[in-house]
Amino acid sequence: MLLRPNPSSGVPIYLQLMEQVKHSIETGALRPGEQLPGIRPLAEELVINPNTVAKAYRELEHEGLVELRQGAGAFVSMGARAKKLTDRLRAGQTVVASTVERLRARGVTDEEIRRLFEAELAGLRRRGATGG
Repeated sequence: MLLRPNPSSGVPIYLQLMEQVKHSIETGALRPGEQLPGIRPLAEELVINPNTVAKAYRELEHEGLVELRQGAGAFVSMGARAKKLTDRLRAGQTVVASTVERLRARGVTDEEIRRLFEAELAGLRRRGATGG
């Protein structure tokens, strides 16, 4: 699993980490029972505060996606919630693929498309809408 937060995106790092872990679970890159990177090693690798990683993991636990085991680490939950998210992601993937295809047809680059999606999601958060 590769986590790469973007400090200049305007989205808090812990939220970026959460979204990247969710995406890894939803796409099958992380499977139920699999261990997530340790808090300290991940924080060191990403050059961020360990509390940021811990907050992301706690929030993921609250959402039922991760189990935190004292002294053992964080593991992808064995619960059905991950499957529900996978099904939801697959349904949304069709919409995203169609949107990306239409934007490319208009000459928008992949980087511009990524920035448009990030800006829209950040705007939704600022307006108080829930994004997942």
